[in-house]
Amino acid sequence: MALSPEELERYARHIVLREVGGQGQQKIRAARVLVIGAGGIGSPSLLYLAAAGVGALGIVDDDKVSLSNLQRQVIHATSHIGRPKTESASAAIARLNPHVNVEVHEMRLDAGNAARLIKNYDIVLDGSDNFATRYLVSDTCYRQKKVLVTAALGTFDAAVTTIRAYETASDGKPNPTYRCLFPEPPPAGTVPACEEAGILGAIAGVAGTIAAVEVLRAIVGFGESLVGKLLMIDLRSMRFETLRYEWSPENPLSGTAPAPKTRLSAL
Repeated sequence: MALSPEELERYARHIVLREVGGQGQQKIRAARVLVIGAGGIGSPSLLYLAAAGVGALGIVDDDKVSLSNLQRQVIHATSHIGRPKTESASAAIARLNPHVNVEVHEMRLDAGNAARLIKNYDIVLDGSDNFATRYLVSDTCYRQKKVLVTAALGTFDAAVTTIRAYETASDGKPNPTYRCLFPEPPPAGTVPACEEAGILGAIAGVAGTIAAVEVLRAIVGFGESLVGKLLMIDLRSMRFETLRYEWSPENPLSGTAPAPKTRLSAL
């Protein structure tokens, strides 16, 4: 279906980009993207994906907006305190772009619902704040052959990567899985939550925006993605470093043995 006159004007700056154009914008409009978590990562990601005209945005979150969220979770407002984050985010998207269909999933993603939710989307953006969910999402995306963009936040730092583990790289090897990058979660208690360690609010905006770019790249196909590459962001020193990681034959999803090993090398 052709873009309407209103859409042509709304997305004019995309359409004049040689790498996107009208066909790319139509791909964006036809895309279905599931965002897990309407928090620090999900907030800027949802805003930019909605502004870009992604046709359907699913939002998974079971939390409510609190005052301490507003320092970094920019999709929510003071008037939204106490409301479900899915409801608050949906209202913000509706104000920004009425052409976007928002699908609200006010629940915690778990082993009982992950496959059912993820199967209905083309691309998953994981902005969850715990390792159990990240491993569950990555395993499910592998089994259902879905593109996964995953991002994580630290105090002044963040990391972003794109995973297409169900595909083969140009060298004939499988693309790496999340478990090739991080074979096991860190021991309990070794990574403090942000309420204990603190977090610079703007790091969520940097990482969430980059994650949104990776989703749009996966939809349209421009440029070089972060598949097999981990983008490390450090705002203390304003350093961006990209590390390569490879498929491990020992990973439990696409490998042959039960104990995966990480292989990282600087670009």
